[in-house]
Amino acid sequence: MASIKKILIANRGEIALRVIRTAKEMGIKTVAVYSEADRKSPHVMAADEAVLIGPPPSAQSYLQGEKIIEACKKLNVDAIHPGYGFLSENADFAEKVEKAGLIFIGPSSRSIRIMGNKLAAKEAVSAYNIPMVPGTEGAISDPEEAIEKAKEIGYPILIKASAGGGGKGMRVVNSENEVEEQMKLAISEAISSFGDGSVFIEKYIESNKHIEVQILGDKHGKTLYFFERECSIQRRHQKVIEEAPSMVISEELRKEIGEAAVRVAQSCDYYGAGTVEFIYENGAFYFLEMNTRLQVEHPVTEAITGVDLVKLQIYVAEGRHLELNQEDLQINGHAFEVRVYAEDPQNSFLPDIGNLKTYNRPQGPGIRVDDGFEQGMDIPIYYDPMIAKLVTYGHTREEARQRMIRAIDEYQITGIKTTLPFCRFVFEHEVFMNGSFDTKFVEKHFRSEMLDSKNKEEEEIAALLAAKVFAGSVAKQTNHQTSNGIVKKSGWKQRLNN
Repeated sequence: MASIKKILIANRGEIALRVIRTAKEMGIKTVAVYSEADRKSPHVMAADEAVLIGPPPSAQSYLQGEKIIEACKKLNVDAIHPGYGFLSENADFAEKVEKAGLIFIGPSSRSIRIMGNKLAAKEAVSAYNIPMVPGTEGAISDPEEAIEKAKEIGYPILIKASAGGGGKGMRVVNSENEVEEQMKLAISEAISSFGDGSVFIEKYIESNKHIEVQILGDKHGKTLYFFERECSIQRRHQKVIEEAPSMVISEELRKEIGEAAVRVAQSCDYYGAGTVEFIYENGAFYFLEMNTRLQVEHPVTEAITGVDLVKLQIYVAEGRHLELNQEDLQINGHAFEVRVYAEDPQNSFLPDIGNLKTYNRPQGPGIRVDDGFEQGMDIPIYYDPMIAKLVTYGHTREEARQRMIRAIDEYQITGIKTTLPFCRFVFEHEVFMNGSFDTKFVEKHFRSEMLDSKNKEEEEIAALLAAKVFAGSVAKQTNHQTSNGIVKKSGWKQRLNN
């Protein structure tokens, strides 16, 4: 069993800080890497050592695997934690780390390679009795073949990039005359985004929920599931709000979907932390994909289970046996996560860059903020526009919901537009409160002008309250007695009354 004494975090921002904090609690030294744009970032200051890795663009810095491995050798690093994004699901990088004699805090390069390709993943899990969305078994490039398959499974269909993610290389097709054009677009986008133009077809399930299961396995054959997360509030096929557990999953289904997620992991001899994603509709669930890394939304799982997933990742990487058993894991309470993006929800959620002129985090019981910024810092244009993850926990879903509304109101950010007003809108919406929402929430229920009316309403309420306070103050100041007992009333108080 290896003992890790120094970890290099091959990432930036909040996830780099997240890993550094757990490593410090475990007595493990840390090394941060940073681009020229992140020279003064909190994760750089928090680590024991830091290495400049390149210019701001990620292709010249955080995606430079060879430079990262070289830094590890120079600084006597034992292990690399990739976080999420960047090189976290790059099988070639994981393999190079392994060959360099370093520990990759994640799954094997083989597991990443299998699950990183949606077609290979479907093939791997097909023998494990996992419910699958009807569709093609392999890649497809002939529009005529696609049309025949679409007739078989029925419209609408979804054309998906095999190597895709984040909504890229994905096209919904509603009729036969759209197939050829949409296939060309999907293939073109897949090539430009992933260097792989392979696409396949699935039945498009319209009113679905996005349910994912957190799993973690050791190198000795034990795999556990840490229950599900509801991730259906999305824009551009990317998550904005997550919660755990889901309102729609019964205890019986929770066990069924959890055990299915474990079988998915076993299909590729998986170890480490990972997430198995499912489509859920009307009591049925279907395998979507597996993310072979720590997820952005892992804090909600930590909140309801009381575990530190990063600590368990490190234990597994060291070769330790998982001491937990499935029966040891219980759901306690409810948690939400809001992704605070530097985006303008009133302008199609387009990224917004600028300076954090004001940046004050919410505080109090049941609130966690994972971020990588401080007041006065600039939001760089080179990376994902997420500023922070705001997490609230409560004994009940309603307590966690109300706590989130309060936390959003306390979060003070000026200088840039953020998704916080949109998130508040969601948390007060009836379909979100009763759990009947799906992945089409934004499309069905949100219009940018709704925030205009909400802001106007809040301004009017604030003005009325201010007027009431002002009037009360006036009354106290003007209805005073002089030293000889005569009450005087000022002219401006009279004008107010008139």
